[in-house]
Amino acid sequence: MFQRALICTDFTDGIYRLAQFVPSLAAGGFRSLVFFHSISVESGPEIPREDSKTLEPARRRLQELLREAPEDIEVTIEVQLGRASDSILRLAKQYKVDVIFLGTPTRTMLEEKLFGSTAATLAEKADVPIVILRPQLMSTYTTAELELRCANLFRYLLVPYDGSQASKTLIQKIHHQVKNNPDSVLERVRLLWVIDDSGRREFKGDNPVGEAQQKLDKIQAELAELNLVVNTTVVEGNPLEEIMKTAELHDISAIATCPRDRDGILKWSSPSLTREILRRSWHPVLFFPN
Repeated sequence: MFQRALICTDFTDGIYRLAQFVPSLAAGGFRSLVFFHSISVESGPEIPREDSKTLEPARRRLQELLREAPEDIEVTIEVQLGRASDSILRLAKQYKVDVIFLGTPTRTMLEEKLFGSTAATLAEKADVPIVILRPQLMSTYTTAELELRCANLFRYLLVPYDGSQASKTLIQKIHHQVKNNPDSVLERVRLLWVIDDSGRREFKGDNPVGEAQQKLDKIQAELAELNLVVNTTVVEGNPLEEIMKTAELHDISAIATCPRDRDGILKWSSPSLTREILRRSWHPVLFFPN
């Protein structure tokens, strides 16, 4: 689905290990990779200077991890001083990337509010999709497992859909991404419509399952024109629980999601399914900004 990636690591998230698997990432469709590490100005008792002594250890560490890259893939290392989110947004524009990789631990709302989150900032400000990977998994995958993971990051997407404008936008973005990338490796999409069982039954119509299935059938036909295998599922239940359950049952590569409202997607006061997926999913999450 993507060709140019900005892969961000703080060396505690396991994401730096992706530098060992450039050939596998190339097999997954990538043609340009930028590996980035940010050195915080608050990391020590003194404000560090941006000189070779400050930046070179991190640059050397990434360089040592890089395997010989295929001739048709460009690999760049960036180590910069400053606030991570600012540097990421700047580098994303500089290198014209079409996806950003982040390692973000699962967090409660309180933990995120107290400690902040680079992912939360980027979710509100980035113009390109963001892939969220869990450090707990990235750090424990074996070499063989990571090699397969890198080559199959975007082969099978779970796409929650509920007929809202946000879910329609998500389908449009996936359609655009595949149509405009001749090397897209996306093979399969599972459309999941969860009818929330917490609401009053009379507000859902006479046949909510049948109506939802009819709408999914139309989207299935649209995506099938891209030579994708498209499966559809309609269930009643708790949306977050059903999404996680479906991801486990069907060997999903990543869960795709899009916010209903770009402004304040991670505000504490408003409930958000997208926010909860970003916080709690152990599967990779492919977040498309509005």
